[in-house]
Amino acid sequence: RKLAVEDVERLVKEENAIVLDTRDAGDFAAGLIPGSYNIGLSGKFASWVGVVFRDVKQPLVLVNAPGTEEEAAIRLARIGFDHTFGYLEGGVEAWKRAERDLEKIDSVTAAELADVSSPKIYDVRKQSEYDSQHVVDALNLPLDYWWEQTEKMTPDGTVYVHCAGGYRSMVFASIMRAKGFKNLVNVAGGFKAIQESGEFELSEFVCPTTML
Repeated sequence: RKLAVEDVERLVKEENAIVLDTRDAGDFAAGLIPGSYNIGLSGKFASWVGVVFRDVKQPLVLVNAPGTEEEAAIRLARIGFDHTFGYLEGGVEAWKRAERDLEKIDSVTAAELADVSSPKIYDVRKQSEYDSQHVVDALNLPLDYWWEQTEKMTPDGTVYVHCAGGYRSMVFASIMRAKGFKNLVNVAGGFKAIQESGEFELSEFVCPTTML
């Protein structure tokens, strides 16, 4: 169902709907509706929807790239998420035209992060990935259990978030921003880019198969 900006605002306020933005991470970060979550269709969409929204009855409103709203609705329905009210007609551009506020999530490259003195880093990969190798002193806050992580986070000072390649870190940053943590900066390219930069002290590599 097509929704106007006013419809979205009403559903969020009256029905406790969450705005689920399924655009790619970069597009989401450049302009997002306040309080929205990002789970991109281009990644493991269904799997992460099930992790992020543990209740299949959670009311949702979709924001999509043009022409992808039907795909998003079908993929949600396949995993039992049938409480989707509709999608914002015109997407973020409609939100802009209605003169509503948009927010942004900043990103840095691995090279830019290397220039930061003693950065605070959250690694949101699975614990097994973290144990295999990680940036020394980075804190492991797996996205898989995001609801357990807020008490470990600091609301003050800039914090840099990474996963393996950039998909999960934007999911994490979007959720936590909606929860009030607006100090998170995404590391573009994730741990792969950090490794390849050669600019960081990393723990000794442990083959994941040895930890089974």
